[in-house]
Amino acid sequence: MKHIWIGCFFFLATQMTIGQNWMTNFTQAKSLAAKEHKPIVLVFQGSDWCAPCIKLDKEIWSTEEFKSYSKDHFVMLKADFPRKKKNTLSSELQKQNGELAERYNPNGFFPYVLVLDEKGLVKGSTGYQKTTPKEFIKILESYH
Repeated sequence: MKHIWIGCFFFLATQMTIGQNWMTNFTQAKSLAAKEHKPIVLVFQGSDWCAPCIKLDKEIWSTEEFKSYSKDHFVMLKADFPRKKKNTLSSELQKQNGELAERYNPNGFFPYVLVLDEKGLVKGSTGYQKTTPKEFIKILESYH
């Protein structure tokens, strides 16, 4: 029984380090992108109401293939706009996401995925596409 618990612990520990690290602070994301020389993938989403956003999360962001690739190649930044009360963001995060939307998503598209350079300049954008993680990575990579 002890070996099972140790095995479970190591499995969970490795799973936690495999996935991409979603950031929510734009300043910190730019700093990390500059330090690691990676593009920023900025995702505008409505995590609890936007059907295409939920599909994008399930079909791309949550896959092992994308998580494994993104952790070494992108700084992942999420600007979420949930509607359900239980998912309400802090007022500080709501303010920051609103400012990001004014600057990068003035038309209010959801989901809206932008590839930015380390200074925050837009290199390309896309939305939900019914495709594979491998093909979605190719799209993102084509922008930088």
